[in-house]
Amino acid sequence: MRSDPLWGFGLYVGLAFGLSWTCWIPAVLSDQGMRSPPIQWLVYAGILGPALAGLVLVYFVDDKARRADYWARAVQFRRLRSAWLVPIFLIYPAATAVAFVLAYAVAGHGPDLQQAKHFAWNPLSIPGFMLWTLMLGPLPEELGWRGYALDRLQQKWTALTSSLMLGLIWATWHMPLFLVKGSYQNNLVLGSLSSGVYCVTIVLLSVLFTWIYNNNNRSTLSAILLHFVLNLTGTILPGFPLADAFKALVLAMVVAVVAVRWKSQTLVRAAQRTVGCFRP
Repeated sequence: MRSDPLWGFGLYVGLAFGLSWTCWIPAVLSDQGMRSPPIQWLVYAGILGPALAGLVLVYFVDDKARRADYWARAVQFRRLRSAWLVPIFLIYPAATAVAFVLAYAVAGHGPDLQQAKHFAWNPLSIPGFMLWTLMLGPLPEELGWRGYALDRLQQKWTALTSSLMLGLIWATWHMPLFLVKGSYQNNLVLGSLSSGVYCVTIVLLSVLFTWIYNNNNRSTLSAILLHFVLNLTGTILPGFPLADAFKALVLAMVVAVVAVRWKSQTLVRAAQRTVGCFRP
């Protein structure tokens, strides 16, 4: 059973959810929500769940070769293909820009630029903000979702199917945050159209993460960078319901093009030996 990738994947999902939700459930039950520093830190601690679950399994279940592969994929810049830096850094900001243009054309509503103005007037705050953004989501999440879970799914299913499955799990993982007062997800209101768009967007993004990961020699680092760009863009140019809906539509079109042109089996035009599995 231990050689079955689904065994490892199931164990990983259970551990990641358990670690995260153990922190988030007290936050859900608290009347203070994010206004209370202890609750705020519980929320932040829960974000570490995906990475901690991956590390526990890598060190206590996997062998030495897999452990070395796990870290190589996370730190080796040579896995990144230079041409793929363009989609990593530009695809989400471009989708966001198109969404804002469409929203403005329909409703005359543009993005809130308060955060961008703050950085323009306080440039020394940018490095600390960027480091905090990296630590608050991209690193702890991608060391788990793409760093540990994705390969195991791709050993059983196509890259597209694996992406959609992982996207649904990734969206579900966020569910307690919708009930934490003051969190970003809580502002979307669970059960509303906005929360639905948020979850659909996560599933769509999961396909793009796999596409970039597979085309960069299974580089977890590429996923970390892409996730960093998502969070950075979303903070500097926060969305609103209409723009978020247009963004999901734009991303859906991008995913459709990717699935057709790069083929759903691997999301790689010329199949690479390392796509979707570990080779010692």
